[in-house]
Amino acid sequence: MKEFMKRAAGIFLHPTSLPSRFGIGDLGESARRWIDLLADNRQRLWQVCPLGPTGYGDSPYQSLCSFAGNTLIIAPTFLDGLLTDSELAEFPHLPDDAVDYGRVITEKENLFLKAYGRFRDTSEFTAFCERERMWLDDFALFAIIKARHGGRAWIEWESPFKLRCPDALKELRETEHNAIRYQKFLQFFFCRQWTNLREYAKSKKVLIIGDMPYYVAGDSSDTWSAPHLFELDEQGNPLRLAGVPPDYFSDTGQLWGNPLYRWDIMRRDCYAWWIRRIRKSLEFVDYLRLDHFRGFDSYWAVPAGSTSAAKGTWEEGPGEELFTAIRNNLGKAPLIAEDLGDITPRVEELRRRTCLPGMKVLQFAFDGDPDNSYLPSNVNADSIMYSGTHDNDTSCGWFASLSRSRHAYVCRYLGCRKTSFINRFLRLAYMSPSRFCIIPLQDILGLPSKDRMNTPGSECGNWRWRVQKEYLQEKYFATAADFTEVYGRAV
Repeated sequence: MKEFMKRAAGIFLHPTSLPSRFGIGDLGESARRWIDLLADNRQRLWQVCPLGPTGYGDSPYQSLCSFAGNTLIIAPTFLDGLLTDSELAEFPHLPDDAVDYGRVITEKENLFLKAYGRFRDTSEFTAFCERERMWLDDFALFAIIKARHGGRAWIEWESPFKLRCPDALKELRETEHNAIRYQKFLQFFFCRQWTNLREYAKSKKVLIIGDMPYYVAGDSSDTWSAPHLFELDEQGNPLRLAGVPPDYFSDTGQLWGNPLYRWDIMRRDCYAWWIRRIRKSLEFVDYLRLDHFRGFDSYWAVPAGSTSAAKGTWEEGPGEELFTAIRNNLGKAPLIAEDLGDITPRVEELRRRTCLPGMKVLQFAFDGDPDNSYLPSNVNADSIMYSGTHDNDTSCGWFASLSRSRHAYVCRYLGCRKTSFINRFLRLAYMSPSRFCIIPLQDILGLPSKDRMNTPGSECGNWRWRVQKEYLQEKYFATAADFTEVYGRAV
């Protein structure tokens, strides 16, 4: 990939964390000001979490559809004048330091319905519906049936809907035409707003790194519309569950609960579903991070009904065959391997054979082992260096939690006192050999543990963090801009 030949730097911030008066970050003016701030401070990369509609726990990694967008981040002010100034002004005050998802869903739905009431079909909308119908028709039906069942997972629906009885679905299409059109209306405006924002980023020479979960949510239009591609029984119940064994993040492993893929079935049509999924994702971003890359080599399968991921078995993934199919259909796609966790030599070999850059997390480097693969002195250029990720504590929080001996080791390695830790820590990340360096905004601002985005294994309080508007000023980005220039990342 040509761009990976150039050193560059960027910042990790999910759009939901942006300032906005509508209770959640959106794709309006604040997103453009954010891109301006990146460009003005020589940051050429903006990394985000998955952009799909969130499901269980409001997690972007448990999306209701792999192909749809998160309509909660639609900017009400960018709806082609379908809302009046008074309607926008009447939107209630919601917390600006954290996303209250329940209230945001309710209040933005009220606003969107008003806009929809004035919306008339256009040639652009008609073309969008036709172009995206392979996934859009099923997703719109899924959303409507889910609402009819009080938001319950599809395996709890009435059998005609759960099992996709043709007569039941045909009747629904006829009686719920307007509700179906409303779901398509929302996806249309998400697509248009994100596409326009991405074009704005390109005009400022800012590239976007997206993220694609390895698994799909059990309660999703993906599994409902194509259950034969997943390890499900005849009623849609998972036979085995996804997760990872005990690791850095959890002593009992992580039980994600997603259904597993039937790789033997997917192989029969040369992984057509995966190719469609990756192609769609790349319509929205310039680079795509493949979460849980090791799952393509082998994945952890946990028996259904388990309460933890401690007991399971490793199963063979599709390996290089999948990436050959991707290359044959999409060319040399700009993919990044999330190769963290329990990584074996086979996984490393797969990454090398597929020519994908991997990830390095600086917080993982300080165990006292001089051969630690995350230490910058042991890092290769074909990688992306992170101070931490959305799953880590903030770097200041991580540093504060260390034992006295590790605390002393980190300070000795960095040649700093406690008070100058974050400056030296970030300097080390920027000066690393990795061609890309990505820093979460919380670390740019030197924020403590209470500002972390996600705590793996915790079911509540995640994905809510928002940055205060006053922090998005030049003075807070001067150090990042300086390190970017000094260490040859100001492309």
